[in-house]
Amino acid sequence: MRLEYFQMITRVVSFDAQAKTLTAAADVPAESPVFEGHFPGFPLLPGVLMIEAMAQTSGWLILGLNKLTAMPFLVGTTAAKMRDFVPPSTALEVTAHLIGDGSGYAVTKAFITRQGKKVAEAEIKFAVKTFPDPKFAQMIREWGERLEFPFEKLEAA
Repeated sequence: MRLEYFQMITRVVSFDAQAKTLTAAADVPAESPVFEGHFPGFPLLPGVLMIEAMAQTSGWLILGLNKLTAMPFLVGTTAAKMRDFVPPSTALEVTAHLIGDGSGYAVTKAFITRQGKKVAEAEIKFAVKTFPDPKFAQMIREWGERLEFPFEKLEAA
């Protein structure tokens, strides 16, 4: 996790095209400029970054299901709940499940757990659009390689 660069996922843990789920690890760093303001003397992962982690996990799920042919862009969230504080140096697991897909949109339900306990959840909506540029698509593929995305499973998607 690199909070200041909005790189919320550390690695993809599992991708199941049949079940339409993806799980990612998100390791909250010990230090980040984000913690200097949120909050001085009592650093916490901001709730908006928890939503971003769920959105990125959902995004990788959608990318996997469409075999990296189109890019999901966050357009909204509903029913977002932050259930507990997340301090620095916390290992999180983020899971997303596709619940709707069609007409250029996708909807997921996602949640974050810490040691099996749910700390956040949300329903997240995306517009799914073709990549605006082949370089953009290549950059996403290279990012997926860094996240250990299981590209070999795309044929099953």
